[in-house]
Amino acid sequence: MRYRNMQECIADLEQAGHLMRVTEEVDPELEMAAIHLRTFEAGGPALFFEKVKGSKYGAVSNLFGTIERSKYMFRDTWKSTQEVIALRNDPMKALKQPHRYASTGLAARTALPIKKAGLPADFEEIRISDLPMIKSWPNDGGAFVTLPQVYSEDPDKPGVMNANLGMYRIQLSGNDYEPDREIGVHYQIHRGIGVHQSKAAKRGQPLKVSCFIGGPPAHTLSAVMPLPEGLSELTFAGLLSGRHFRYSYVDGFCVSHDADFVITGEIYPDETKPEGPFGDHLGYYSLVHEFPVMRVHKVYAKKNAVYPFTVVGRPPQEDTAFGALIHELTGGAVQQEIPGVKEVHAVDAAGVHPLLLAVGSERYTPYQAVKRPAEILTIANRIFGTGQLSLAKYLFITAEDDVPVNAHDIPGLFRHVLERINLRRDLHFQTNTTMDTLDYSGTGLNSGSKVVFAAVGRPVRKLSADVPAALSDLPGGFGQASMAMPGIALLQAPAFVDYASAEAEIGALAQAIAARGPLEDCPLIVLCDDSAFMGAAFDNFLWAGFTRSNPSHDIHGVNAAYDHKHWGCDNVIIDARVKPHQAPPLIPDAGVAQRVDRLFEPSGSLGVLRALRR
Repeated sequence: MRYRNMQECIADLEQAGHLMRVTEEVDPELEMAAIHLRTFEAGGPALFFEKVKGSKYGAVSNLFGTIERSKYMFRDTWKSTQEVIALRNDPMKALKQPHRYASTGLAARTALPIKKAGLPADFEEIRISDLPMIKSWPNDGGAFVTLPQVYSEDPDKPGVMNANLGMYRIQLSGNDYEPDREIGVHYQIHRGIGVHQSKAAKRGQPLKVSCFIGGPPAHTLSAVMPLPEGLSELTFAGLLSGRHFRYSYVDGFCVSHDADFVITGEIYPDETKPEGPFGDHLGYYSLVHEFPVMRVHKVYAKKNAVYPFTVVGRPPQEDTAFGALIHELTGGAVQQEIPGVKEVHAVDAAGVHPLLLAVGSERYTPYQAVKRPAEILTIANRIFGTGQLSLAKYLFITAEDDVPVNAHDIPGLFRHVLERINLRRDLHFQTNTTMDTLDYSGTGLNSGSKVVFAAVGRPVRKLSADVPAALSDLPGGFGQASMAMPGIALLQAPAFVDYASAEAEIGALAQAIAARGPLEDCPLIVLCDDSAFMGAAFDNFLWAGFTRSNPSHDIHGVNAAYDHKHWGCDNVIIDARVKPHQAPPLIPDAGVAQRVDRLFEPSGSLGVLRALRR
């Protein structure tokens, strides 16, 4: 099925049993998000909300809620899209197997954007406040567009083929925004739109921006795709949807003819307003910060438009499917971009950006009796300098030697690294550097540190599956030890006060452990506020352990020492307690959860999903 619009997608999914309708009127203030979250958690279908309080437009969510449903939507174009991307990564494939790839060129040609004249006949002009004003979390600053396709052009090279289409969140209401006339645009300066705004500002000109909402699902996915150099997002949108991206210019702004809604406006140099808070994908609120404000020019809606949305929160969420789809579609893109790398896995359960696992090559030391990391350190630096991978804080990297390694086997890769790592040699820090805007574990906005755990060769230790005796009866309020997995101990600690106090109390803890003798079989100790919670599920360890720590400030060690400015230790201690400067976690409103129970009762639209709750 090659959808021409969102309406065709909804009809197809409903016919196939992948979508259910919510016929009751629902409130966009927290209720729609609560219904979505409960349905996603149950592995349920996509949802079409027929009656949204305060808006004449319907809304759809959970389209990408499962990999199976996502691939079903692209079933007619998936293979050809993979082949086009593969050829961008490795053009020699077409020369080696010309018959196999004969149809790929045709698919690529039909994907080129097509310019049309004027505004589509079925578009009408509306206001921002006419949209479903969906608020997901209690402390959100207002209503947000959570699945936007934000379009901007390079001021030095205008035109759609040099444009950027990205998914940058859009705040529609709240804070100091003038209703219907201003909206907030949140993005990081290194992103495509940030480069465009910087160029426009140097010219002293506003940047024209269009925000497309809806249209064929392929257009939504195109806004988050890390594409090979030279393949535009609009071409990819046409390729995956199986039909040309159609557009025109109205009042100098690009308008997608396939979108359900289009917001046009301008971002002026040095003009910002407070944006946020917003419940984000790390599982915490991103707080209020100054971000560019967009002066709204005009807003359009297609007749019978449908507003797609999702809810962003602690993984896994619907956007988890985006990562899986990207991994399948791009295939060997990262191998082409970073020579020597075999696999990089941004761990979704840890909030994606905080933790990377990687497998590389180690060819620099083939004749050494004892291998040590060499080439994988070069690869690690390349990883930290590549696109959104540069936002990572922790990188565990290894190379296959006598046994295969899979970066998507998370406990397996941890075990492989911890069995082999030399903690006095193989920890490598980058301090006072950049980190994810949404990560509040650092020293300020976009400011923090990174660390590489690198290991190759044969095992040097056997990891303990049981709590070591050295971690019992500890002084200073440390206790209730448990194991996240062999080699990783969790230790409950007193509440964090400040870094000076932490240095003193963890220093005393390290001395107490050192005095009890070598603790070789447990190389990693993680301090936490609640060891029962962190130990209850491996995903809890991944989430709390890596979102709540800043390597430079929160990594300590037993028998730690410097050797020519290189820090090492016998056992690593990561302080993953909640810090006063960190953002609060996302907690659903219990009253709202009770209100939406009515939909899941036997008489409600979603009553059949009641048994699916888990």
